[in-house]
Amino acid sequence: MIRPPAPGRAAARALHPLYRDPVHDGAADPVVVWNERAGAWWMFYTNRRAADPALPEISWIHGTRIGIAASTDGGETWRHHGEARLPLPPEYGPLEEQTHWAPEIVRHEDAYHLYLSVVPGIFIDWQHPRAILHFTSPDLENWTYRSTLPLGSDRVIDACVARLADGLWRMWYNDERLDKAIAYADSPDLHQWVDRGLVRLPGRRPGEGPKVFAFAGSWWMVIDEWCGLAVYRSADAANWGRQPGENLLCRPGVGEDDGAVGRHADVVVNDGRAWLFYFTHPGKPRAGAAPSLCDHRRSSIHAVELLVDPEGRLVCDRDRSPPPRLVAR
Repeated sequence: MIRPPAPGRAAARALHPLYRDPVHDGAADPVVVWNERAGAWWMFYTNRRAADPALPEISWIHGTRIGIAASTDGGETWRHHGEARLPLPPEYGPLEEQTHWAPEIVRHEDAYHLYLSVVPGIFIDWQHPRAILHFTSPDLENWTYRSTLPLGSDRVIDACVARLADGLWRMWYNDERLDKAIAYADSPDLHQWVDRGLVRLPGRRPGEGPKVFAFAGSWWMVIDEWCGLAVYRSADAANWGRQPGENLLCRPGVGEDDGAVGRHADVVVNDGRAWLFYFTHPGKPRAGAAPSLCDHRRSSIHAVELLVDPEGRLVCDRDRSPPPRLVAR
């Protein structure tokens, strides 16, 4: 059983929503990382043009760069910082026509490594290539393009990277050509990657946004199945068993903007505790108004503490969770 919140914090509750993007109102797919130079936690996130009702079909999900928010109080409150400046190769076209999705960031030695899903254009349907590109930075602001990863198909998104017990780096990602399955690749150095094919996941359903993390003596994987987050557990990050019962965050919460299923999440394990950052499509009408297209499209970020219950299940309570309490690294 994971330790409870510190004394005196029992009455505190996480804010809902934790963050909304002030430019496009389409924050999604968060990843949270400690910025050593800035002395703050930074959140990188997919942005979507939810605030523009004139955009047809799914073009509003395209055409934006990665947003950044910053927190100086351990992740409880966030302010907008700007956009990530990511120099892509010329074949991806001008910046204003690029689509940047689903950032993943890991720090190793003196560098941050970013793995970014890129769509080469703005489209009204899903039938177009996607690739995962690798960048490095000393400070989370100045980025250098390194490579486009040789993965399983021409439609790969949603990288997640973790270091295994033997020092090998492993990436899990979503291969859209294979019925939205989760695949993986291995690397000795975060630069050279060898694709290994599909992950064997008992009871697998189509999904995306895999997140793998070590916590409470086990490896865990959460996957966005669009009906909450499926949970898998492993002793070695290779052989996985699905957690029985309902998905995490499949039941709506009561907080503002939280009355919808939780989607594509990041997990930060910090000071013995695990915090899950997720997004919702709240779809609520504005006060006194009929639901609008912008209301249905907009999204917001939330956070909840993860615990392991006495039966060994990964659980959370989005309505009673304390606010994040991330300790500087």
